[in-house]
Amino acid sequence: MERKIEKFFLKWKTDVIRKPLLLFGLKQIGKTYTVLEFGRKHYQYVAYFNTSCNQALLDLFKKERSIDKLAVAFSAMIDVPVLKNETLLVFDNVDDEELMKGIKLFGFDRNDYHVIAITSRRENLTRFKVEELQYKIMTEMDFEEYLWARGEKEIADNIRYAYQEGKRCAYHAKALDLFYDYLLTGGFPEVVLASLQYQEPFEMESAKEKVFDILKSFLNECNPLIDIPRGLEVLNSIPKQLQKENKKFQYGVLGYGKRAKEYESVIQYLVSNLLVNRSYKITTVKSPLSSCRELDSFKLYYPDDGLLSGRLHITKKQLLKDDELKYTLYENHIAHTLLEAGYSLYYYQSEGKAEVNFVIQNRMGKIIPIEIATKKGSKVKSLSVFMKRYMVLDAYRITENNFSEKKEVHYLPVYAVFCLNEQLY
Repeated sequence: MERKIEKFFLKWKTDVIRKPLLLFGLKQIGKTYTVLEFGRKHYQYVAYFNTSCNQALLDLFKKERSIDKLAVAFSAMIDVPVLKNETLLVFDNVDDEELMKGIKLFGFDRNDYHVIAITSRRENLTRFKVEELQYKIMTEMDFEEYLWARGEKEIADNIRYAYQEGKRCAYHAKALDLFYDYLLTGGFPEVVLASLQYQEPFEMESAKEKVFDILKSFLNECNPLIDIPRGLEVLNSIPKQLQKENKKFQYGVLGYGKRAKEYESVIQYLVSNLLVNRSYKITTVKSPLSSCRELDSFKLYYPDDGLLSGRLHITKKQLLKDDELKYTLYENHIAHTLLEAGYSLYYYQSEGKAEVNFVIQNRMGKIIPIEIATKKGSKVKSLSVFMKRYMVLDAYRITENNFSEKKEVHYLPVYAVFCLNEQLY
């Protein structure tokens, strides 16, 4: 499956100041597969090391400090030539600080060894943060990558063209139908593959449940241990939280007498490791938006639409008939898509009932409200009031209709939210 991050890898490969790359991402999003495929395409050799419980590799790093001698030893360990510029060295499941000290040796001075280390723990990006390394976060497949996997590159390209040129999408109906499939499938490669290979829906649902179980296993590393069941309570409550009219995270949904203080640390753990995404409430707008956030008022979302639809136990037929279900999934989709694009998440709520689903700030400091249109059109007034109050000249309304513009508002089909991604791969 083609992934956008491969463009970043190519740029890294040819960078004159290239350093060892530490790649982070959730388990099951295809990190190892994508790195190895990149190695097969662009190098003569790939030298792969699973560092988990690899005492021989750890001992080698502890005793040897010469990168040329390390290269010779690596070659002897796995019988793969480790050559400058021709071999990609891959260290998977990196979690040991001593081992990381050995990997960063390749970043002290300019050399022609190409090294990628892979980790599934977000804290390692901070724990191993040194100037001898480069860093990159990888996420699950977005809708554009999903279209590529489905063999619908022409549709993906047309969506991009329509967005960039201000045109209508020629494949609107087909794109919307495929987007509904994506909401049910999500972006974890194993689930996408199951949806393509098998006709029976239970195969895809089984793959989603396996992914969810793997993600939940991260909670086993919580300290104190009481945070393990608390974390499960939070994860399992999210579908119910998002189906409420007021989608703000409420501790009462977890059970009678539950208090914020008991769950603060585990929610932070879940957010830090990208197991959930958090959007903070703001009641006023000024730059930076982070100065406006209310720390005790937030919404939580799943990092993948397939996980949410799986926990809701819905079929495509049910989704198409239920506007409230669609609205819930749309909001979750926009949340993780914006976060993956590098934006921090906020939602606006006035003292009255006016609410704007998302408010983001781009790299130039520009404030942009994003609203999900409903059949009732109840949000139209909220967005207009927001724009007038804060003198905002640019906004997006996410709809099921084709691309269009009305005054300062860009009407964006829900399947085209990935176009808002400003990340350069």
